[in-house]
Amino acid sequence: MELLNHPVGIASLILFLIAYGFVMTEEVTKLRKSKPVLLAAGVIWAMIAGVGAKNGNSDHVEEAIMHAFSEFSQLMLFLLVAMTFINAMIERNVFEKLRSRLLAQDYSYKTLFWITGFLAFFLSPIADNLTTALVMGAVVLAVGAGNARFISIAFVNIVVAANAGGAFSPFGDITTLMVWQKGLVDFQQFFSLFLPSLVNFLIPAGIMHFAIKNEKPEAIDEQVDIKRGGVLITFMFLLTIATAVSFHNFLHLPPAMGMMTGLGYLMIVSYFVKRGHNPNDPISERFDIFRKVSRAEWDTLLFFFGVIVSVGGLGFMGYLALVSEAMYVQLGATYANVLVGILSAIVDNIPVMFAVLTMTPDMSLGQWLLVTLTAGVGGSLLSIGSAAGVALMGQSKGYYTFVSHL
Repeated sequence: MELLNHPVGIASLILFLIAYGFVMTEEVTKLRKSKPVLLAAGVIWAMIAGVGAKNGNSDHVEEAIMHAFSEFSQLMLFLLVAMTFINAMIERNVFEKLRSRLLAQDYSYKTLFWITGFLAFFLSPIADNLTTALVMGAVVLAVGAGNARFISIAFVNIVVAANAGGAFSPFGDITTLMVWQKGLVDFQQFFSLFLPSLVNFLIPAGIMHFAIKNEKPEAIDEQVDIKRGGVLITFMFLLTIATAVSFHNFLHLPPAMGMMTGLGYLMIVSYFVKRGHNPNDPISERFDIFRKVSRAEWDTLLFFFGVIVSVGGLGFMGYLALVSEAMYVQLGATYANVLVGILSAIVDNIPVMFAVLTMTPDMSLGQWLLVTLTAGVGGSLLSIGSAAGVALMGQSKGYYTFVSHL
């Protein structure tokens, strides 16, 4: 199907750019990012299918759309389980306990700056950069109450640390997860990025360190207890990660299959947690696993569907082959992969990385690791360049803005 210069191809490209314009201006328009890309995905494939039906190519169109569905379903199921575990741990006060322990210590603002930064860096590979940023953002708002300068700088540090930490683990960012699921980089090979990721955190943090005054906040002795089952659920989350890795490495099954098995672990545990609920205790909340599933970031999951299916359509029409030729053949892999990192600060790193994976340029392991690193940490250049930055702008109550990050 020759669609590159066809009116349908040009219309699809324009439609996707318009939809993505709405995604980038979400903070201004208040239009949730999933809505424009979902509509664009449906219209793009409807136009492709119309041409296919006219030319007798419906089978090829169906095969292409099913490939896009397969890509999305694995990513969606993986993320749904991870989000459910995180929601369960938040509800059981696992992260709240961490916050209260920090508040109780007599630390200076400089010390808190480094503690929250390192916690974000090492929590991100397990809990993903978005969840990490939200959890550590709540900690910073609590420990830095009344000190706007500290909160602003600490938020920048958290975004940089969470994005850097997420780059050396398949669980740390959507882009690393996509590269791992595609089978281009093995699980253990991602850890080669640990030192580059650490440098990407330490150098900006070292510069910001000098902008924080050497003062101490008031210590707050707040007693928080982890609810029944919280520790066991945390252990089950780690076991689920091990299951997903084992399924992929040893059984050659999709990691999403291991994560769904882990959801089974959580559901069995939730049964016993629910059975142990004391209805006479007003503080104890009945544990409902399906409520945790419902509280997943559905806007984010549906956004991924719209992006993956839309980009799949553009790839089917041949636009990604043109981009691949321009970037990876004419510029060369190294410059192209650095450019991907810069682009991911302006455009969300997920469609950029999915486009690269759809192009499948012929690259060495080192180059795939490079593009994983640049796509992960490139978003730290701007506050809108990563999910962590966008989330913290909404959470910060005006302390952390586009300009303060810049």
